[in-house]
Amino acid sequence: MSRRADVVGELSADHRAVAELLAQIETAGQGGGADALAALVEQLSDLLLSHCTEEEDYLFPAVHEQVPDGGALVFTSLADHLAIGQYVTDLQGLTPADPAFGPLLDGLSAAVRTHLAEEDERLFPAVREAMTPDLLSALGERLREARQAAAAPAPEAPATPEAPATPEAPAG
Repeated sequence: MSRRADVVGELSADHRAVAELLAQIETAGQGGGADALAALVEQLSDLLLSHCTEEEDYLFPAVHEQVPDGGALVFTSLADHLAIGQYVTDLQGLTPADPAFGPLLDGLSAAVRTHLAEEDERLFPAVREAMTPDLLSALGERLREARQAAAAPAPEAPATPEAPATPEAPAG
């Protein structure tokens, strides 16, 4: 039976996916089509927003409780998440032809690269040192379960029965 990734492994895989998308965006920006660039930026935005939410929901509460100086580590990451979220919001609705698109994308890329490095170099090692493998695995399992639930198709709404006919009020 293969060993499943713990929460740090899951989130580190996200970091690698984000870095790959940033590289693809850089390549697309150097001569790829505007539509391809816009699609990659949208994909990056979706991944960043879900990743930040997952860290905040599944990792940060445990970091705050279990990791020495965890509050400061969480605070730093949350500040990064806010900046990243603002860049993503500012990019929404813009096309690569918009004069603000390039500078905003550059700012987003810089903020994301700094954030990934901070977490990879400080947060994740502190988490691995302070938390037991069982806790890390349990958090990873909770994260995977939440991802599966989010990816599952929503159940169809039950058919709404027709409202019973109401008798007409007597004319009066």
